[in-house]
Amino acid sequence: MRRCYLVCYDIRSPKRLRRVHKVLKGYGEAWQFSVFFCLLKDIDRVRLQSDLEEQMNLKEDQTMIVDLGPNEEEARKAATVIGQALPEQDSGTVVV
Repeated sequence: MRRCYLVCYDIRSPKRLRRVHKVLKGYGEAWQFSVFFCLLKDIDRVRLQSDLEEQMNLKEDQTMIVDLGPNEEEARKAATVIGQALPEQDSGTVVV
């Protein structure tokens, strides 16, 4: 079963920032530069956290993973966007 997650990050070093962004591009879709929407199986959620921890300085950086539940449609509808709309949802399948 897959669950929806909102992943936000604050990375202090430009080099680590690029690495964390690259990791997240492999797991989900960018809603903003430092905010990603991810639809993950339990094992992928664990892998994501491990991959992020490898790229981060845990004393300086911060990543927040928010569980939005199992219903993708409801999770997407729960986001209120003010200003420029979110990017169009990619209908393609991504294998990680």
